[in-house]
Amino acid sequence: MKQDIKITLPKLGESILSATVVQWFKKEGDHIEEDEPLLEVTTDKVNSEIPSTSSGVLKKIVAHPDQEIEVGATLALISSSKEGEISRQAVVEETEKKSEESTAHDSTYLSPAVLRLAREKGISLEELEKIKGTGGGGRVSKKDLESYLSQKGPLAKASKPSELGSVEKVKMSTMRKAIADNMVRSFYEAPHASLVTEVDVTKIVAEIKERKEAFLKENGFKLTITTYIARAIAEAVKEFPLINSSLESDTIVVKRFVNLGIAVSVDQGIMVPVIKNCQSRSLEEIAEGVSRLSQKARSQELTVQDTKEGTITMTNFGMSGTLIGIPIIRYPEVAIIGIGAISKKVVAFEDDSFGVRSIMHVSLTFDHRVIDGMYGCGFLSALKKHIEN
Repeated sequence: MKQDIKITLPKLGESILSATVVQWFKKEGDHIEEDEPLLEVTTDKVNSEIPSTSSGVLKKIVAHPDQEIEVGATLALISSSKEGEISRQAVVEETEKKSEESTAHDSTYLSPAVLRLAREKGISLEELEKIKGTGGGGRVSKKDLESYLSQKGPLAKASKPSELGSVEKVKMSTMRKAIADNMVRSFYEAPHASLVTEVDVTKIVAEIKERKEAFLKENGFKLTITTYIARAIAEAVKEFPLINSSLESDTIVVKRFVNLGIAVSVDQGIMVPVIKNCQSRSLEEIAEGVSRLSQKARSQELTVQDTKEGTITMTNFGMSGTLIGIPIIRYPEVAIIGIGAISKKVVAFEDDSFGVRSIMHVSLTFDHRVIDGMYGCGFLSALKKHIEN
């Protein structure tokens, strides 16, 4: 006896309500095993592979590439056989045969490698179909796409110039669109307020310079100023716990653990891996977490678990040389900390002497529904104290 089983979009994270289909690994008529990856979806946090919850034949694809779907919505229908009415081996052989025939003669078939490269470079499926393929049956190969990209250049030019000259139009990537949607939601739902202070990091800079070679040799990863700031945030949160909370309707949910999200720049967007339980980690453990998750983000190996359950976020735009920035809060968190570039500055001391110090600007943006200005000032003052000491 056969039955149709719905494959639905599972809940991928605490604040994730929807996702966008990137690509399917199977075609209608293909056999699929239970727990075998069926398709890939993306959110503003991470890309995820959705496995099949049952063995059978992919009867119908309901959600198509570039389509945004809500958690719980149907992705596909799997036709599953019971009690051996249809021999599984026969199904496998038949679907493999169909797949081979389809691959050999269908020029619209695109491999996962081609689809992934197209997504990274912002190439739509419509544009892919226009590329002349040299693969079997006229299929577009990865080499074909790379050749097309090299001829096209970094941006597509509009065919018709405007009065002001040529116009460049770049379609948003799926990741960029997901980030944009989340930022708009956060910005318009939460009233933002921001504070900025200067922090003297001369001691930290000197310590990193002194310890960096021995630290790298001993641990296998770098000691950076991000590590010190992460630990300082965890310490300051103990004194001002509301900073480390979220708002659910009219209830403030205060977290007694610090899961620090650290924004990492990747192609076409920002990923925010989370270092769990910073409040109980040593400097070395935090440094290892920063190094490991940053590398996973840049090599596109982050999992949903790596980005889940963040309680507060830090973004270091100072790495690009920017001195001050006012970031947008990551929903549903209530605060985000911005780190500016370190610069040399002549400072007057209490005894009226002068000296050259390494100075860094730190900004705090917070949800004014949850945090008052003076409370924010208190947290920023505590953070400054912990970084400088």
